[in-house]
Amino acid sequence: MAPANRGFLIRAVRHIAESGVRRFLDIGAGLPTQDNVHQVAQRVAPGSKVVYADNDPLVLVHAQALLAENRDTVAIEGDLHDPAAILKTAAAHLDFSRPVAIVVAAVFHFFPDDDEATSVVSTLRDALAPGGYLVISHGYIEPEAGEPDRMDEAKGVYRGSVTGSVAWRDRETVRGYFAGLELLEPGLVPAQEWRNDDPYPVPGLAKGGVLAGVGRKPETT
Repeated sequence: MAPANRGFLIRAVRHIAESGVRRFLDIGAGLPTQDNVHQVAQRVAPGSKVVYADNDPLVLVHAQALLAENRDTVAIEGDLHDPAAILKTAAAHLDFSRPVAIVVAAVFHFFPDDDEATSVVSTLRDALAPGGYLVISHGYIEPEAGEPDRMDEAKGVYRGSVTGSVAWRDRETVRGYFAGLELLEPGLVPAQEWRNDDPYPVPGLAKGGVLAGVGRKPETT
């Protein structure tokens, strides 16, 4: 699931940067790894501005140290349970009156409350100016697949962690997160299939894994 999600993130950010967007907000980015949002975006368009938001102090310390010499990229403290606060802090670095890409990769399945997840997504969608993007990936399982043992095992692991729980959702629920946005082709699909010129079979992900989609806020008429 992890490499499938990372590959989607790279392709999505690259496409958005190539489309002309120069501002990115990555929420819940986690510890820095290879081909982070700022590396992908700035490779396409040097000078692209990127804000990382995370609530983990360890993540922030590492990110701020690594980004100290990159004046176009900053890391801020923020908890997605309070999206308005994240947006307010990020607005000191990003102009939300212009198109911004908001990236929430593999985060919402840590919100067990469906109503809260829907509310948070709505707040993020409302912050987008016309031409802005919302990038979401989310753990899922096909309804006909039942609840495989590995998913139960994963839930057990998370119950013993600071996240507390994990919620797998179906396609229709995740598709609803893009309400009012133009869902880019190929739509909401397994992460490894999103605009991948060389899609690869992922062992164990035939009936579940990570769903991924990119929505664009329509231009006003």
